[in-house]
Amino acid sequence: MSPVTRVRAREADEICVQATDLARAAAAEMAGQDQVGVHLGTEVDGDRLVTHLFECLQPGYLGWRWAVTVARASRSKLVTVSEVVLLPGPDALLAPEWVPWRDRLLPGDLGVGDLLPARADDERLVPVVASEGSDGLQDWQSGDGVDLAQQPETAQARVLSAIGRDDTAERWYLGDHGPHTPLTRSAPAQCASCGFLVRLAGPLGGVFGVCANAYAPEDGRVVSADHGCGAHSEATGGHGAEPAMPPIIDELGYDLVDQPGVSMAETVFESLDHG
Repeated sequence: MSPVTRVRAREADEICVQATDLARAAAAEMAGQDQVGVHLGTEVDGDRLVTHLFECLQPGYLGWRWAVTVARASRSKLVTVSEVVLLPGPDALLAPEWVPWRDRLLPGDLGVGDLLPARADDERLVPVVASEGSDGLQDWQSGDGVDLAQQPETAQARVLSAIGRDDTAERWYLGDHGPHTPLTRSAPAQCASCGFLVRLAGPLGGVFGVCANAYAPEDGRVVSADHGCGAHSEATGGHGAEPAMPPIIDELGYDLVDQPGVSMAETVFESLDHG
């Protein structure tokens, strides 16, 4: 059987434990007398090495503690201060866990003059590969084998990968411009049959296009083919505005008006009742 190793529990050095006033003075020198609260206890850090804990009264540091470590040399009764630090306690109010800025970015965060370089290992992009075809011309393909219609005027080092296309398609389809919106449910027809839909090129064109209707809420935006709105090119009149009611003419009654040279007060009216 392997021997059992016993670890001797550290015993608190009584002289260091009794150095409460020294530890408090060191904390007050660091933070200010009014920022150091009650003594919360001690922790044994080693032989003749003890940390005194004091409540932190500084606003914004609820649950934090001033930790003052004191020590003494062997066979010496003189206690000295090793360090003073502010540490969070078990119930301390802490800042959220740090998240890299790339993971914190949201759509719309990029402003005028900002730069957002794509990483060299960005899985949404693949390099463009040029190969010579049977007609002696170069065929341009993305690294995942998808044909490109032609070499761009400005040579691209990378293009959208299959992963990038899938992520984009899912984001567009499940967003505000897909089929699952109140606007689509109340539309007379889908964008697929609308004359204002301009289809995208490439694989994404099978599902998405751009709205070209200046009066539509999605003008200039990518929409799915099964999206829809009330500005469909083939939409009929529907309810629309209520037509104006024709004027009502009263042919039985009459109005008394003044005529040139004749006063209504001087006019004598004869009764039509000759009975």
